[in-house]
Amino acid sequence: MSSRTEFLFAHWAVSALKDLRGPRWRALVERVAGLPSTHPDALAFALMMVRLNGCARCDAKRYRERDGCARCSRWVLTTLSKENEASLLARFRAAQREIARALENDARRLAA
Repeated sequence: MSSRTEFLFAHWAVSALKDLRGPRWRALVERVAGLPSTHPDALAFALMMVRLNGCARCDAKRYRERDGCARCSRWVLTTLSKENEASLLARFRAAQREIARALENDARRLAA
């Protein structure tokens, strides 16, 4: 775990999730964990996890209670979320499309 408190889902926590579903999930997690946190796929993974975990509602007390991003995410994926591997991968693809649209909009705005 990192020594700093993250505002939303922490990129360093991605690798802790690799054994929670099947081989396609593992491959995704391993690939995303190897990317810089600013890569569009890392951003899409973070967006997906923020929504699954309810990170936007997290505060310091909840962060401590759940022992940080990695433990919280593992808990959500093993206890709360009954989504199978295919459903989580579909969520990731949807988040990828959303991130791509946001980056395109930003690029257009900067070019104007």
